[in-house]
Amino acid sequence: MRVVVLTFFVSLLFAVNVPAQFGDPFGGGQAGVAKAATKAKLLLSHVTAKPGSKITAGIELKMDKGWHTYWLNPGAAGLPTSVKWTLPEGITAGKIQWPVPEKFMSLGSTGYGYHNETVLLVPLTVAADAPLGQAEITGKVEWLECKEQCNPRDQEVSIKLVLGQAAKESASAQVLRQWQKKLPKPKEENSTAKAWWGGVAKDDERKLIIEFDPGEAKEDADFFSLPYEPFELSPESTISTTAEGRLQVEKTVLKFEGDWPSTIAGLLVFHLKDHDVTRAVEVSLPIAADANSPVPTAGTKTEGTTTTSATVGPTSEAPSQSLGLMLLYAFLGGIILNVMPCVLPVISLKILGFVNQSQESPARVRLLGMLYGAGVLVSFLILAGFVIGVKSAGELASWGMQMSNPQFVVLLTILVTLVALNLFGLFEVTLGSVGVAAGSVTSREGAGGAFFNGVLATILATPCTAPFLAPALGFAFLQSSGVIVLMFIAVAVGLALPYVVLSWNPKWLRFLPKPGPWMEKFKIAMGFPMLGTAMWLFMLTYEYYGDRILWFGIFLTLLAMAVWIFGEFFQRGTRRKGLALALAGLMTLGGVVFGLEGQLQWRNPIDPDSRSAGVVQDFPGGIEWHTWSPEAVAAAREDGQPVLVDFTAKWCITCIANKKSSIDIESVRAVMTEKNVKAFRADYTRRPDYITHELNKWNRAGVPLVLVFSPDTGQQAQVLPEVLTPGIVLDALKKAAG
Repeated sequence: MRVVVLTFFVSLLFAVNVPAQFGDPFGGGQAGVAKAATKAKLLLSHVTAKPGSKITAGIELKMDKGWHTYWLNPGAAGLPTSVKWTLPEGITAGKIQWPVPEKFMSLGSTGYGYHNETVLLVPLTVAADAPLGQAEITGKVEWLECKEQCNPRDQEVSIKLVLGQAAKESASAQVLRQWQKKLPKPKEENSTAKAWWGGVAKDDERKLIIEFDPGEAKEDADFFSLPYEPFELSPESTISTTAEGRLQVEKTVLKFEGDWPSTIAGLLVFHLKDHDVTRAVEVSLPIAADANSPVPTAGTKTEGTTTTSATVGPTSEAPSQSLGLMLLYAFLGGIILNVMPCVLPVISLKILGFVNQSQESPARVRLLGMLYGAGVLVSFLILAGFVIGVKSAGELASWGMQMSNPQFVVLLTILVTLVALNLFGLFEVTLGSVGVAAGSVTSREGAGGAFFNGVLATILATPCTAPFLAPALGFAFLQSSGVIVLMFIAVAVGLALPYVVLSWNPKWLRFLPKPGPWMEKFKIAMGFPMLGTAMWLFMLTYEYYGDRILWFGIFLTLLAMAVWIFGEFFQRGTRRKGLALALAGLMTLGGVVFGLEGQLQWRNPIDPDSRSAGVVQDFPGGIEWHTWSPEAVAAAREDGQPVLVDFTAKWCITCIANKKSSIDIESVRAVMTEKNVKAFRADYTRRPDYITHELNKWNRAGVPLVLVFSPDTGQQAQVLPEVLTPGIVLDALKKAAG
């Protein structure tokens, strides 16, 4: 029974509510799909190109009947097609040039994209000093194909190209020219199109009117917005015409962060219903306050607005670091994780386990060491599988993302509390130990206990990062599935290696004291750091449940009393053991039904968007933290202020340590006041997508990330190390302030 309970808890910790957090938002997946409904092919305008010239590549996508892929702005749901190039020396690729898309309904939402066939054009530049000879152009194309369900797909495409003294067109050149005619036309200088706000904002929604001359298209025209990070234009439109025959398109702007935009860019699309004559014109329109206000000139803002730039493609590219170097970084980061505060409670127990094993046969010590390593490795492989699954579903993956799941944090808090109570001796687990023989320090560590110890070490390691680990994970999360698995294996090997090596070299354990009664006291002492971990996790639940965590505390108290009754009167008692077991069970069940389900409502955490944003201080006299956004940082720099940005999370131990030891301290606050430094906090506790995008821009897979900006917009930001000291922060601030 105890084995079943422990196994059930471990399974819950890894699988809790995965569909709720990481479920496919498109209603489908790759499961059971025999083959892709879209075929990709790489076309080139030339078979031979001259150095110093430009040629055109085309990503041809042919879709089965009824299937579609997406435009740069996919609309209400979907993902734009992307390509990662592998190019020979001297050849560089430009941005994708997108043909005018269709507008359609798919899976109950409005989207922009392509049916049947499309060719995405990419300009290639051949350097003047490119080496002559045969070269191979290769790209990994990734797209989302949808019909009654959506499936993320990828395919590697390649084609040969000769670099020579005379250019020669290919058979595909005419096809590419035909698709070039389907590109939007550049902005017209004499355009009479204009835009204005259609009223006051209601919370984070506001109406926007775009007016233009539709020509012969009459009401068969629309406006397709480019994608933006801080806000979104609804793909749905309300079309009307004025007495003068001009078309007005009403859109809804949904703001996620920052101020309202002052300009909007996109396509004026004509003849949507007749695809053979569909055409579009690029526009960038300043937004007036209302229909009667003058159109603001470029560079000016209306009240409450900010200048924003469109996202014209995937914002992150795979860094060009060597895979071998990144694997080494991952391995070293795994080793260093052993001394990070997240893992120390488990590591201290593992050391006690070595003491206990010192009198056992070398073969058994080696077996337990290998089982511990297997627990770490299997856990990291499961995490890698989660990351790959999240990416395949079109979501954004990050290190420690399971700590953003409120239900996971609740269950982990319960588990760590039970481990602490076990170490205090309130009850016994005869399966073996969680780090030591938890039932008795004189019993031997069981195989299940050794494996579970590795699992627990992995779970507690993920809220931490370490030197070398951050750049390695930032590289990994932008790579293919195979590379992600390799990188996670490297971290796992680093985390487990010291203990596996010690288990295979028992002579190295001679410096440890001999087993004896002291171990029972040491085991109890090790319950306190485990209890401290439980308290930290309990504090973290406040972010998800607010003041309701009072009931979580009551549940943990009832649980502690229940396991004490179980241990004292059932396991060690001699009379009325059935009554003790029933009482312990009823207390636990009552705590779950009344505390967790009834009052805490652990399945229904607080909506993070319901909290008001503003300026906060962590304590009186502390740094005044402003809510981060790229626009707010840019505005502060324009005002001549140096800027410090802290990408952090309440579950990130390294972030908390950096803040307490090196950021929000008296010496740093004094310099920030003297130099007029403005501080911004990017809160990653709930893993919002826009912060994940920003982390990816800096080649980071998670927090911490601390940036220091100079008021001089021509200077790059200073990226501070993962582990900070006061000197590092002070030097960066003084350098930024000049």
